[in-house]
Amino acid sequence: MPGLYTAIASGLIFALHERIKGHTSTAVRRSLESSQWWGADQLRELQLRRLKALVQRAHDQVPYYRRVMDERGIDPRGIATLEDIQAFPYLTKAEIRAHTDDLKARDARALARFNTGGSSGEPLIFFIGDERVGHDVAAKWRATRWWGLDIGDPEIVVWGSPIEISAQDRVRQWRDRLLRTRLMPAFEMSPQNLDRFVREIRAFRPRMLFGYPSALSLIARHARQTGQRMDDLGTRVAFVTSERLYDDQRSEIEGTFGCRVANGYGGRDAGFIAHQCPEGSMHITAEDILVEIVDPQGRVLPAGESGEIVITHFATGDFPFIRYRTGDMGVLGGDPCACACGRGLPVLKDLQGRATDFVVARDGTIMHGLALIYVIRDIAGIERFKIIQESLDHTRVLLQPGPGYDPAAASIIVTGLKARLGPEVRVDVEVVDRIPVEPSGKFRYVESNVAGRDA
Repeated sequence: MPGLYTAIASGLIFALHERIKGHTSTAVRRSLESSQWWGADQLRELQLRRLKALVQRAHDQVPYYRRVMDERGIDPRGIATLEDIQAFPYLTKAEIRAHTDDLKARDARALARFNTGGSSGEPLIFFIGDERVGHDVAAKWRATRWWGLDIGDPEIVVWGSPIEISAQDRVRQWRDRLLRTRLMPAFEMSPQNLDRFVREIRAFRPRMLFGYPSALSLIARHARQTGQRMDDLGTRVAFVTSERLYDDQRSEIEGTFGCRVANGYGGRDAGFIAHQCPEGSMHITAEDILVEIVDPQGRVLPAGESGEIVITHFATGDFPFIRYRTGDMGVLGGDPCACACGRGLPVLKDLQGRATDFVVARDGTIMHGLALIYVIRDIAGIERFKIIQESLDHTRVLLQPGPGYDPAAASIIVTGLKARLGPEVRVDVEVVDRIPVEPSGKFRYVESNVAGRDA
């Protein structure tokens, strides 16, 4: 049961904060906590009702989608099943860049401008309305409560988005103090700052952590290497998101902080798509989001097969995301869900990372970047590394050495990568003082300029 202050913070302070901002987060969260126990048929009925409403508004208010539907002969009143969404074209990042203004609903109010860097570094600019914000907040809030925690429990957030960092004005700081949330910038991971982060976490004694898996695992490793105990703080769970979670990162975080790691999947563009429950399943926020898995030719794949994740977000009527290609790879679980937690929400059986986390061998074979990561990550003395596939013929490896680094490691890496990419591929190993994170604060171990080019 939550403590008295947590109950006040969640039920009064945060609820009032959301109401003042015009968000329906509290009501939506309560609704989600009821619908999570529904069966598959009842959830699909809800999805169909919401899909019909989204498509009708898109036709009536969004110039881009009126044009698309008229050109394709799609009558919004004819949507009778969830599969009818397949008549719509995929929404790509290139389409959003080309038609940003025409994707805004004419009746939208108070649209907020957002952007993501994208794997190519070219910003993707889009807009979000209050309905979308309220539903996304509610989805994350519900998942937090799955773990016996709530808004108002002490939380450390290790994040790097310029949106969050730049918003730390007086009002935001007071709100975070009242809700017992402390923000640490994920793009400032120098040894001196890591020392400070460890001290602040120990002093704050968070009940939960939230951040990038790369950042939290780096803090955990630094604490362990410097002899700082972190498993006596009462931390119950570390929520990680926005990057692929690797097994060694999960082990590092759990072993150091003495808590579970709960993976979350989503993005600023696509919304909060799935969250991990204590039983280990990645439950999709099915009340708000329809997930399709498609192959490279755009054909919809059945459950159990790997492909690109495509989402339709029902709460995006102000700026519709209908069949949006995320660039991420995954596998849908079977229907109905059989998770031991009892929730009827469908499951992402496997989340494999971004298309640019894959690499292409010289002979055209596509493989996950883990095939290359495994060559490097167990070599002693390497603090951090990044693999950049420049072309089919050239791959670079950036190494940030640590204590005990042996220069002979370079030849081991070259041999290992050539064995996987092809003997004729040029592999350059570059030892650098520091490998920076991306402007967002994320860190990518693999970056391919061959596989999964940004659409």
